[in-house]
Amino acid sequence: MAIMEISIVPIGTKTTSVSKYVAIAVKIIKSKKLKYKLCPMGTVVEGKIDELFDIAEQMHESVFKAGLFRVVTNIKIDDRRDIKSSMDKKVLSVRKKLRNRK
Repeated sequence: MAIMEISIVPIGTKTTSVSKYVAIAVKIIKSKKLKYKLCPMGTVVEGKIDELFDIAEQMHESVFKAGLFRVVTNIKIDDRRDIKSSMDKKVLSVRKKLRNRK
């Protein structure tokens, strides 16, 4: 399972708030019923690599459909194929190391 972090930045809105556009984009993930975490600076999603690329495109396009003419989308993908991984496993691994460090 791959993990994608996506951040969509609408350009040219009449306000500094972007939550309206974030909500529009996150609805795409919810409709696919994939595991995701909404974070302050982006959203992290788990899925098959082809699903993630498809969702990224749909999220990007959804903001244009909301009436904008410029959107910046940043995507990071962790596609590890030697072991099964997840968002939770990655975080737990770091927390475990923090607990064991004295």
